[in-house]
Amino acid sequence: MEMTGAQILLESLQREGVEVIFGYPGAALIDIYDELPKSPIRHILVRHEQAAVHAADAYARASGKVGVVLVTSGPGATNTVTGIASAFMDSVPLVVLTGQVPTAVIGNDAFQEVDIVGITRPCTKHNYLVKDIERLTTVLKEAFYLASTGRPGPVLVDLPKDVTNGRTEFKYPRKVTLRSYRPNTEAHVGQVRKAVALLLKATRPVIYAGGGVIHSGAHKEVRLLAEKLSIPVTTTLMGLGGFPGDHPLWLGMLGMHGTYQANMSVAGCDLLVAIGARFDDRVTGKIDEFCPEAQIIHIDIDPTTIKKNVSVDVPIVADCKNALIKVLAQLDEAGKAPAEAAASRTAWLEQIEAWRSTHPLHYEQAEDGPIKPQYVIEEIYRLTKGKAIITTEVGQNQMWAAQYYHFTQPRTLITSGGLGAMGFGLPAALGAQVAHPKKMVIDVAGDGSIQMNIQELATAVENNLPVKIAILNNQFLGMVRQWQQLFYDKRYSCTSMVGAPDFVKLAEAYGAVGLRAEKPSEVPEVLKKALAIDRPVVMDFLVDREECVYPMVPAGASLTQMMLA
Repeated sequence: MEMTGAQILLESLQREGVEVIFGYPGAALIDIYDELPKSPIRHILVRHEQAAVHAADAYARASGKVGVVLVTSGPGATNTVTGIASAFMDSVPLVVLTGQVPTAVIGNDAFQEVDIVGITRPCTKHNYLVKDIERLTTVLKEAFYLASTGRPGPVLVDLPKDVTNGRTEFKYPRKVTLRSYRPNTEAHVGQVRKAVALLLKATRPVIYAGGGVIHSGAHKEVRLLAEKLSIPVTTTLMGLGGFPGDHPLWLGMLGMHGTYQANMSVAGCDLLVAIGARFDDRVTGKIDEFCPEAQIIHIDIDPTTIKKNVSVDVPIVADCKNALIKVLAQLDEAGKAPAEAAASRTAWLEQIEAWRSTHPLHYEQAEDGPIKPQYVIEEIYRLTKGKAIITTEVGQNQMWAAQYYHFTQPRTLITSGGLGAMGFGLPAALGAQVAHPKKMVIDVAGDGSIQMNIQELATAVENNLPVKIAILNNQFLGMVRQWQQLFYDKRYSCTSMVGAPDFVKLAEAYGAVGLRAEKPSEVPEVLKKALAIDRPVVMDFLVDREECVYPMVPAGASLTQMMLA
C-alpha cells in the first residue's frame, strides 16, 4: 500500500511497539503532526525540546522500552543535544526524530537548517540523515535495533521535509542485519571459569554494580551471587536499586559521596567484581590508588569499557545477566566450595560492620533549628515506604536522595549520572509517570536546578500527571557553594540564589498545588498532604542554607581520604 513518509513513520513506530512520543511541533514536521491524530500513539506536548528528551529518557528507564522524541528542525533539534548527551552517557535507549529542511536545500543555510547529524555524532550511538523515502522503513528498523541492543543508547534520525511528505509503497523489514554491529551477549565459558576460581579463593571480595545490572535485568542474579558467597555489595549512582538498599550485605553507594563503609571496603578488598559499571572517575577517586590489593573481574557488554580506566584480571564481555547465570551455574556444580568460601568471610564482614558503626551517614535535626535536607529525604522514604519512583535534579539534592532514600527495586531511581544535567528531574518525573500512571513519582529538586525546566509544570497539569516535586530550597547553587566553602575560603562567587521565585505562587500560576515547610515540624504534614493530592504538587522546603553533603572525597584524592564532616 502506498503511503506518505509521515504515514510510514507512524506505522513503523506502531510496529516497534511505540505507545507514546514526547515532542514539540514545527514547520518541518507539519506533515507528521497532521497524521498524528489518526494514530493510536499518544503524544505528550512538552514546553521545551530538552525536556522532551529527558522525559523520553525517564520513560525508557522506568519502562524498559525505547523512548521516542519528535522535534522540529533548527533550534528544535539543537535543543535536544543536552538530553541526548545525558542519555548517551547513561546508556539509555532512545530514538530521536528530528525534522530537517528539504534535501534540495540542505547545505544552503536554509531557514532553520542545522547539521544535527554532525552536531550529535559524538553523543549518539548512531545517527542517520534519510535522503531517500525508500530507505525510511529500513532506517527506522535499524534505529530501534541499535538503540536497544548491546550497550543501549540514543539514535537520531533526521527527516527532511520532502521525505515526510513524499509517497512510496510501505514495506517494513522483518529483521535487521548489520555486518559491522554484532554485540556479544554470551559469556565465554573459559572466562567464567576463571572468575569462579577467583570468587571461591577471595577472602575480602566486594561486588561493584553499575547501571548495566539494571539495563540487563540482572538484579536478581546479583543478589543470588552475593548471598551464596557472602559478598558485600556496593553500586554506582546509576546502579542504585540493582541490589536491595535494606539488605544486610548492602554497603551503600561508593565514590565521591559514597558511604564510609563502601569506600573503605572497595579500598581494602582482595577481589572486586565489577558488573555493568565503567569505573567512572567519581567512583574511583585517585586512579593510581584504586583497589591497590585487589584482583578485578569486569563483566560488561561494551568491550570498550573494559581496561579503559583500570587494568582487570578477568574480563568478560557479555550481557550481565547471561554472565551471572553462567557464574551461578558453575558455583552450583562446585559442591561444598561456595559454602566454605562464604564461611571464610566472617572476619571481612565484621570489619565492614565496624566501619559502618564507626562512621555511619549522619546529620542532626534540631527541633527548633532549620530543616535539614537529609531529614526531608528520610521522611519521603518513610511515608512512601520506599515504593516511589524517585527522579532527581543534579547537585546536593541528587546526592542526598542517593544516600538517604533506600532503593530496593531496579528502575526506581532515575537521575542524570554521567552528564549531570541540571533540569533533568522534572521532565524525567513526567516520563516516569507516563510509564507508570498508578505509581507515586517524586522529583527531588534543588531551587537552582528546578528552574532550568520548570516550564514543564504546564505539561504536568495539561496531561494530568500527578508528579510531586520536593524542592530542597537553600537559596544557593548548593554543590558549587559547598566546593567554595570547603576549598575556596567561603568565597561564594555567583552561587547565591536569594531572590528566587515564590515556588508556591509559581505552582499555583501553572495550575498545580503549592505547599511550603519552613520548620522541621511542618515537613511530615506537608509531605502527607502532597502525597494525598491527585494533582501535580510543588513542595518548597526551606532548608539549612550551608548544609554539606558528606562523606566527600576531594578531587584527586583516594577513596580512603574522605572528608566526614
